[in-house]
Amino acid sequence: MAKYSTFVKIPKERIGVLIGPKGSVKETIEKRLKVKLDVDSRTGDVEIILDEKADDPSLIFRAKEVVLAIGRGFSPENAFRLLEDEDKMLEIIDLREVFGRSQSDIRRVKGRIIGKDGKTRRIIEEMSGAVVSVYGHTASIIGDLDEVEIARDAIRLLIKGSSHRTVYKFLYRKRQELKRRKLELWETPG
Repeated sequence: MAKYSTFVKIPKERIGVLIGPKGSVKETIEKRLKVKLDVDSRTGDVEIILDEKADDPSLIFRAKEVVLAIGRGFSPENAFRLLEDEDKMLEIIDLREVFGRSQSDIRRVKGRIIGKDGKTRRIIEEMSGAVVSVYGHTASIIGDLDEVEIARDAIRLLIKGSSHRTVYKFLYRKRQELKRRKLELWETPG
């Protein structure tokens, strides 16, 4: 069998989180996804190598998502949500694509997404069901398709300058729609 590998670069200050206490996080990723992580702590480069005994080549992509999630500021516990359910996904919004290199605009929008004492981020998480990390020049989301879509739309409203009140109303409306859809799935025809 051919050797499958991929590379990902994460911020150097996140290497310790990726490795974890006594290597526990790195070990968990390697065991659960049948990969080997070769971490260069000087550069932040991580090579992900699929184990030859792995029966599913797609595990390498899931491992890359978990490593990226940790690199984008998620705790290992939140990053491991990607392993619990194959419907979970990671979405990364690069604020540089919106604001270019304007650090002041990026800082301002990060503050709007997080909110005072983390209130806005907490409300986005509670109403969408997703988890959100604001780190460096990115805002990242982990959840299923519906959860990510709701959180992404709320973050985009904040980026465009919508008031927090407008965003909270949007989130409440989307939460109600999601609940209604889930209920309709359980209703039996008849």
